[in-house]
Amino acid sequence: MPAIGRRQEKLRENQTSLWRHLGLGQDGGFGCTNVKRRADNRSFWQMYTLPNVWNEIRLWLSRRRDRPKIPGHDSVAADNYDDSHAREVGRFYDAHHDAFLQVYGDVIQAFRTREIVDLLNYQIKSIGFLPGQRVLDAGCGLGVPAIHFARHTQVLVDAITISRLQYEAALEKIATANLSDRVTVIHGDYHDLAKYFEAQAYDVVYFLESFGHSKAKRRLIKACWEVLKPGGTLYIKDLFRRIPLRPEHKERIDGEIGKINAAYRYDVAELNTVLSDLRGEGFILVWLKTIDFSLEQFEDLAISNQFQELTGLARIENWEEYVFPVEFFEIKCMKPEFSLDERLDRYFLQHRLHRSLEGQADR
Repeated sequence: MPAIGRRQEKLRENQTSLWRHLGLGQDGGFGCTNVKRRADNRSFWQMYTLPNVWNEIRLWLSRRRDRPKIPGHDSVAADNYDDSHAREVGRFYDAHHDAFLQVYGDVIQAFRTREIVDLLNYQIKSIGFLPGQRVLDAGCGLGVPAIHFARHTQVLVDAITISRLQYEAALEKIATANLSDRVTVIHGDYHDLAKYFEAQAYDVVYFLESFGHSKAKRRLIKACWEVLKPGGTLYIKDLFRRIPLRPEHKERIDGEIGKINAAYRYDVAELNTVLSDLRGEGFILVWLKTIDFSLEQFEDLAISNQFQELTGLARIENWEEYVFPVEFFEIKCMKPEFSLDERLDRYFLQHRLHRSLEGQADR
């Protein structure tokens, strides 16, 4: 059996044991069947104190009663949202469609490898796709990453783009790849994912340098929460505001970011703000890291300069005074397996167990 198949099988075998290891039944309720010895030869009563058991009984009984939702988890449909910026992003990509193709090719990502296949294979590993998963590409561009992921990991991909021309190009590429049964694309605004996609249906939602186009990031994070399954993954690769190392650099960084935002219809985020918004929504931070390309693979960011020269957008006029204004990071989060209405006491333990089971499956 291929390694990825073994990993998937192991994860699925361990899935039903998740709550049992926490002293719960498969349905998340109190499980008396767990009064048996674990593999490490410790009994249930050695693992859990009487107060633990009493709390589990109380929580199980509470499931019989209707409980109000916690603040912050109302549907995004209740928010006041102005989609004018999102529509402007779509018009921007339509206006510069040919220029993007000329400079970037089929994959519009600034932080990239010389060979695009290396970039996409790296992202397969970072995101952690498993065969048969249902995944959502939020801001899919021409659909080439979605096609690559579906072809090489056997995931099912639903994709969305705000650009009409990108949507039409993606449809054509999906048909040419003969993957219409595995990859679908729609033309729409990713701030309204629940309008287009089924709630709690996706194993993964990912953004490949598309998250930063949002000027309503808290709403966007909430939209991702709504469509992700419990235990699902949210992955973001993007550029973030650089913290100036010297006081005199702040004005230059602010100026360059202002030019990027205006030229590319972007809203370069402050990293700590995004992390706070993710955690405030309820996501568990799995990891945060810089992008680990080797120097041999890395294509320097001169490709962005080529686009600037071609279009005149955000052109750098004085290289001697230029301070690079952004940093690129990957963020990987998990929507908890448990309900935030009831499982706050299990937050840390449940997360650590999930990570432990993932580690076992990788071996």
